[in-house]
Amino acid sequence: MAQLYFYYSAMNAGKSTALLQSDYNYHERGMKTRLLTAQLDNRFGEGQIASRIGLEKPADTFNESTDLIDWYQQEPSVDCILIDEAQFLTKQQVDDLATIVDEFNTPVLCYGIRTDFQGELFSGSERLLAISDKLTELKTVCHCGRKAIMVVRMDEQGNALVEGAQVQIGGNEKYVSMCRKHYKEALAKAQN
Repeated sequence: MAQLYFYYSAMNAGKSTALLQSDYNYHERGMKTRLLTAQLDNRFGEGQIASRIGLEKPADTFNESTDLIDWYQQEPSVDCILIDEAQFLTKQQVDDLATIVDEFNTPVLCYGIRTDFQGELFSGSERLLAISDKLTELKTVCHCGRKAIMVVRMDEQGNALVEGAQVQIGGNEKYVSMCRKHYKEALAKAQN
């Protein structure tokens, strides 16, 4: 029976690497996959899933108006769907992915960040946490060695930002993963 999976973490935990490894495993067994990533994250080129360790693969893209049932039905003969940047999915899109799992018996593996730089859930992550069949936390570490569960947005001088739009695409130059203690300390320093 197919299931809806959500692999979540702070930044730099290897989500894209894990996705590409899963894709490789399906292909190694002669199975067909479809990859999907957020259109707005084009740091590595539009429709490109790329890992910081150098792995990459082309993918279809989605935005908030993409009908995922329609997208699926254009090429339904797949063994698995893998989605990068799943935090950018809408609630309806996550519900559509659940329909693909339940009605078409196709497993869907979603990879994304749980919370934004203000510690708030992304809409896609919130819905995935609520309705996924399997939840798996991918772990990364804070500079102190503790598990990093929060993401801090930094300015050019390395100071934490406490305000701004929820979505601002960036990588290591803009975001740092931290444990909750150091996240709170960075925000408190920024507010003083």
